[in-house]
Amino acid sequence: MLKGPGDGADEPCDAFVIEESERGYRCAVDVPSPLYKYIIGKKGETKKKLETETRTSISIPKPGVEGEIVIIGQHRNGVISARTRIDVLVESFRRKQPFTHFLSFALNQPVIQEKFLHFKEEVLKKCSKNHGISDSLFQNPAKLHMTIGTLVLLNEQEIQKAQELLEKCKEDFVDAIAGGEPLTVEVADIEYMNDDPAMMDVLYAKVAMKDGSNKLQLITDRLMDRFVTSGLMLKEWDRVKLHATVMNTLFRKDPNADEQNNTTAGKFFKERESFDGRNIMKLFENFYFGEVQLSAVYLSQRFSADSSGYYATSGQLTFS
Repeated sequence: MLKGPGDGADEPCDAFVIEESERGYRCAVDVPSPLYKYIIGKKGETKKKLETETRTSISIPKPGVEGEIVIIGQHRNGVISARTRIDVLVESFRRKQPFTHFLSFALNQPVIQEKFLHFKEEVLKKCSKNHGISDSLFQNPAKLHMTIGTLVLLNEQEIQKAQELLEKCKEDFVDAIAGGEPLTVEVADIEYMNDDPAMMDVLYAKVAMKDGSNKLQLITDRLMDRFVTSGLMLKEWDRVKLHATVMNTLFRKDPNADEQNNTTAGKFFKERESFDGRNIMKLFENFYFGEVQLSAVYLSQRFSADSSGYYATSGQLTFS
């Protein structure tokens, strides 16, 4: 519930800049334009309520125009209160946005693609009579990848912030762990996401360092922690699962679907038709997809493709 302006005294006023001017107190906040509507509300009701209850005036740029939301009020606590509530609204609705980008390792090198196509051919030849198995379940070989985490980047400034953070991660810990060399990994053995092998939705290949070290796990976990701390990524698990999806029931309806591991997956979930993967596990559990050198982490754009067929890149971190 929104409270009055006097209740803001214990709020974190040092977390943002409040300026004093002739008109009272002023605070500016950067909010991506797609989120303005959640602060305005239906027929402007959210904004009006916010202004009334905090005794402030809130200026919001026109729809589609990037800029600052400016809060002005006679009482410092009222401005702090309005700012805090705008932050809560922004965070709450950001969580409901489908992700736009993700951090990835590309696993689409020719040797892996070739083995993957062989795997697909063998599965369809030997298991196509099993329930739910069809050509449409398989990942596009040009888009084979490992996801570190998903991001909601709603304007150019946020994309730039993610690019800068990647560069900072390289300087702070990636180069030290990787030793300036590409990581040699093996893509091998298949596993499934749920408990019942007769009702699979996602089948994946495991990704591991060839030398048995934990370098890849260390880099991915620290990248995730940094991006979560920055507010650009939501924490979805304690450790990054080192895997590459090879079959996914989401691909049936949309070949461009990604690993939808946030709220967007929910609406499709009930419509998913699982497949019986028991024979696949029996015949291909130890399938070897190949060895590959990982030389970069990509800031990949969802629903996109570059000239190689992989996801278009908004930025990258190279191991060298």
